[in-house]
Amino acid sequence: MADNMESNTEQARFNMIEQQIRPAEVLDQRVLEVISNTPREAFVPANYRDLAFSDINIPLPNGQMMMKPIMEGRLLQALNIQPEDSILEIGTGSGYFTALLARLGKQVHSIEIDADIMATAQERLATRGIDNVTLLQGDAAQGWDQDGPFDVIAITGSLPILPGSIQQQLTVGGRMVAIVGQSPVMQVFLITRVSETEWNSKCLFETDFPALVNAEQPSAFVF
Repeated sequence: MADNMESNTEQARFNMIEQQIRPAEVLDQRVLEVISNTPREAFVPANYRDLAFSDINIPLPNGQMMMKPIMEGRLLQALNIQPEDSILEIGTGSGYFTALLARLGKQVHSIEIDADIMATAQERLATRGIDNVTLLQGDAAQGWDQDGPFDVIAITGSLPILPGSIQQQLTVGGRMVAIVGQSPVMQVFLITRVSETEWNSKCLFETDFPALVNAEQPSAFVF
């Protein structure tokens, strides 16, 4: 029976990659391998375990969301993480994306504002033997000026506007993904620091995703 369940899980994981992630033009072999070899179901809340490989955002406590597989794959491919990269993740969430980052890069500093969510993610990462992650409780919606600069920054909640302070924490040549805008239409940007004073910004795709807690809001118009 256990073997049968394991077989079903592996088939569902295979289908997720072949029917969702690859058709979204995620073809980077390192990204596909790390998704294939990291058990997504182990990071999904127990009451959503049956939906672990579905094409949906999965609810987490306190209004947070776990990104759908397509988005995780597209963000990882865009970041082009190298084995020596130092990574900042703003929003630990389930810990699954943290695990993917950790297996692609050298060291991850992941910041989570919610202590209970962080503790659950810590336990899941430890169970999988992922030990190149430092989890910190804090508010990084305006950036995180400790432990940097970073080669890669992944922001896993949306921001109505992107604070300039965050991109300052990239190394030259560093890459950042950010979901920017307000519901129902937001844009996912890849931002690359090309010099001390210059950044390139490229829109990857549109989406809609919950905002980070304490995200900066646009100034209201006053008439």
